[in-house]
Amino acid sequence: MEAPPDNDVLWARSLHYRYPDGSPALAGVSLGAREGEILAVSGPRGSGKTTLLRCLSGLVPVRHGEVWFNSVPVHTMGPVGRERLRRDRFGWIDPAPLLVPELNVWENAALPLMLRGTSRRRAKTAALEWLERLDIGDKARRRPHELLQAERQRASIARALAPAPAVLFADEPTAPLHRADRSHVLRTLMTAARSHGITVLLATHDSETAALADRTVSLLDGRRVNTVHLPPAPDTEGRAACSLSA
Repeated sequence: MEAPPDNDVLWARSLHYRYPDGSPALAGVSLGAREGEILAVSGPRGSGKTTLLRCLSGLVPVRHGEVWFNSVPVHTMGPVGRERLRRDRFGWIDPAPLLVPELNVWENAALPLMLRGTSRRRAKTAALEWLERLDIGDKARRRPHELLQAERQRASIARALAPAPAVLFADEPTAPLHRADRSHVLRTLMTAARSHGITVLLATHDSETAALADRTVSLLDGRRVNTVHLPPAPDTEGRAACSLSA
């Protein structure tokens, strides 16, 4: 088993993955991401972007291929080891906000820190800082059901950034946002990653979002390809606010 390059914080080789029905999702994907690098994983819907991020982050076990984090083989870890790795070193942003309904906004944002053992006071301070950066500090004491969809997504992004993860997996993180919000949130995300040395793997089917990354890996039908022409993201303004408001 060949060790990964020293300058790659995350490294994968020849990843293969099949869905439960047997259809292929990944077919021999290899990549490496350096510390502090923002790497876009681009491709149309159904190309394998989310599956790749789930394999790299340990959300699903790798049965064929290798995944390494800081020279530690993730692919040989059991469920408990992968869960601890995700809790302590990784952050995750879903395309749709997944918040704990019983907690208010700052408690949701502080939750990963408190699960690590950080004191409630310190976790709250970090959570409030990110909520302010993402322009929802005034919603800190509200419950998720009191927020608009875009506000809930900002809270989810604050939750992912508050613990300052070593690697942040962002799966279409601005999909629910209006076009005007999308640019601001992406700038905040990119600035935070660069200032804190966070490695970001950003899955996107939007060419404008992919262009903000340091480098792009393109997928098509579960395989790496040289180029995929991506359409610009549609403007969701109005439709998201009307249909997904609390």
